[in-house]
Amino acid sequence: MAQLLVRNIENGVKARLQRRARRNGRSMEEEVRDILRAAVSAEKSTPAGGLGTELAALFPKSGPDFQIEELRGFEVEPPSFEE
Repeated sequence: MAQLLVRNIENGVKARLQRRARRNGRSMEEEVRDILRAAVSAEKSTPAGGLGTELAALFPKSGPDFQIEELRGFEVEPPSFEE
């Protein structure tokens, strides 16, 4: 297993970690491991991109085989509801 050394932790943070570890019946080292595990597993469930990016990654060889033009600068007349 790997080891990690974290330096320059504020005294207040260390004290809160110790209290949290005591409350949970763990050593401070195990408490920090649990916090890190939770932080990393929460990150996995967060998509790296938007929904479209995630869907495109699922189907990399599908989609239109033509370019879709942008509509910037294209003016559209608003509908008229008067008779």
